[in-house]
Amino acid sequence: MEGMRSLEKPKVIFVLGGPGAGKGTQCSKIVERFQFEHLSAGDLLRAERAREGSEYGALIDEYIRNGKIVPVEVTCSLLENAMKKSANNRFLVDGFPRNQDNLDGWNRQMSDKVDFQFVLFFDCPEEVCVDRCLTRGQSGSGRSDDNIESLKKRIETYNNDSMPIIKYFEKMGKVEKIDAKYNADDIFTKVEKIFCESGFQ
Repeated sequence: MEGMRSLEKPKVIFVLGGPGAGKGTQCSKIVERFQFEHLSAGDLLRAERAREGSEYGALIDEYIRNGKIVPVEVTCSLLENAMKKSANNRFLVDGFPRNQDNLDGWNRQMSDKVDFQFVLFFDCPEEVCVDRCLTRGQSGSGRSDDNIESLKKRIETYNNDSMPIIKYFEKMGKVEKIDAKYNADDIFTKVEKIFCESGFQ
């Protein structure tokens, strides 16, 4: 069986959406319903940064401390390693590619190694995102970046950097857009329909 799996390229879905669009909640539901593995680029970087004996740890630490984006080669390598280590063959890649550099790096390093399905794009009005993040901050999400100033910055960065990525995939007919202003269950009903229509059971 193991030999069989390695012949089949892993199926990859990119999950994109601004801060507070509800990506995390929906990813959990997709994992549960469709047996995907959820890979968050940010989580992988944080885990690698903390891992004893990591070849990338110090580098990642320096970039994160200086508020800079970690080189895309590192992120792609971590994503690739996580896919290789997994017994799963269906992956949600969350929060990546978040800018043109990410996309170029992915296309150079990874695009021929995976069976790319589509981008699941959670489209959410700014005021809804801000409300959700502030509520999350008040209820003690422990995320230091859930305050209004840094939030607005994150949303602005997101709009400037990530929207061109959405447009790129839209041109290829590879974006499944979800209106993310509704409640989580209503949103998941739409997500579920998309996955079923794409052949996932």
